[in-house]
Formats: sequence, C-alpha cells, structure tokens
Amino acid sequence: MIHHISIRTADIMKAIAFYELLGFSVKERFTTGYTLACWLEGLGNRLELMQIPEPKPSPDAFYDEHYVGYYHFCLDVGDGEMSLPQWLQQLKSKFEEGNYQNPALISPLKILLPPQQQMIGNKVYEVAFIADTDNLPIELIC
Repeated sequence: MIHHISIRTADIMKAIAFYELLGFSVKERFTTGYTLACWLEGLGNRLELMQIPEPKPSPDAFYDEHYVGYYHFCLDVGDGEMSLPQWLQQLKSKFEEGNYQNPALISPLKILLPPQQQMIGNKVYEVAFIADTDNLPIELIC
C-alpha cells in the first residue's frame, strides 16, 4: 500500500487549486525544512505538495520518449455513473469556470491525451492523461 505521493511544485497555491478541482481536499498544512507543504486527500489517495523556492522546469516526462524515471501516477475515476469522456468534460468545465473566476490562480485544464480505450490484460479500460500546474502527467482511468 502506498502511503502518499509527494509532488514538488513551483506554486503551492496554484497546485492546491488544481488538485481541489480534481477532487482532493487539504487535510494539513505545514512546513518541511525550508518550504511550505500540505497533505491532500481525495479519490482514494493522499498527496503531499511541497513548494520549491527557485524552481527549475521539470523534464517533459509525457512527450520525451527517452525520458527515464518517474512518469506519472494514475487516478481511478470510475464510479459507474459516468464514462471517462463525460467525467473529463465535467472536469474541463470546472477548470473553465475556475479560470473565468480567478485566472491568476487557475489555468484551463491541459489534456495531454484525450480519452481512448486501452486493452490491459483481458480488460478494456478508458484512459486519458492530463497535466498539473507544473506539467506533471496524471493518468485518469475508468
């Protein structure tokens, strides 16, 4: 069992706003050494965000086919009520509204790969990829 996923971010307030729209909520705010941090919980997972002073751009893990290392994490958004395209459209609308209300904090949702079917073993899944505020890929599966 994974305890949490830790993500370094250039702007913790923008990252919190992104993950809250995705379905997470802040459970604890704290500092870790020299930086701001928080725990978020949602979609059956726990994330730790840490703001990095003087951040450098992250490598392009999604489009660089020679990149080696951490690639993405995957969120199971299947609840049986909506297909992945419907769920993603609803999420996109939340981001559009958030961007309209507060463009300094919330950017439009960046979709790296629109929903498509993928055979994994003997099961067919719907998968899509989005990017967070620091362009880290997140897989959505249903």
